[in-house]
Amino acid sequence: MSETRDRYSLLPENATPLERAFERAFADLVDEIDAPFPELLDPQQTPAAFLPYLAADRGVNEWNATAPEAEKRATVSAAWPTKRLAGTRRALELAVRSLGLEPEVIAWHKADPQGNPYHLHVIAVNSDVLDGNAQERLQRRLEEAKAERDVLTLEIVGESRGWAYVGAVTYDGEATTVYPYAAEDTEVTGPFYIGIGVDVVDTATVYPQP
Repeated sequence: MSETRDRYSLLPENATPLERAFERAFADLVDEIDAPFPELLDPQQTPAAFLPYLAADRGVNEWNATAPEAEKRATVSAAWPTKRLAGTRRALELAVRSLGLEPEVIAWHKADPQGNPYHLHVIAVNSDVLDGNAQERLQRRLEEAKAERDVLTLEIVGESRGWAYVGAVTYDGEATTVYPYAAEDTEVTGPFYIGIGVDVVDTATVYPQP
């Protein structure tokens, strides 16, 4: 490993033995340090204290030191893609999302009624509480993301989400009335026969013999 360091030394050819000794010593110290990359350069994994430096490295112009940590990470994450895609719909959407809002971009030729050429209407849907200067900050980010010829109008829409319950009850029943039993009139039909009978009784008296 020492030969490799000497081969790739940054010191000039006329470096003194002491300078080369310092280089080797510092190289040994560096080898003992766990490299923080790539986590250090990842906006979602880097320590919160390093976010301002990472934002400066990526050229973030609109930075709020008092913003929530989630917003800072989203801002740094969107910095390079927004610059790379500047002038496109995607860049405008990234600029809106970097502040935790949901975007909708309506081009002039899709507006109803149709607008002037290169006029874009940006709708930012917010489901949380925004600070007082959120609109101004968003406009600055959109200015960096849009094309030079584009003219933007911005609309921030508040949205509340929750559960909606709809219920319905159906009851189907019958009413039954019970009355005391009452026999109906009874009619009996059939053949009718008339008969007569005669009973004749004879009386006989028997006397004793004289």
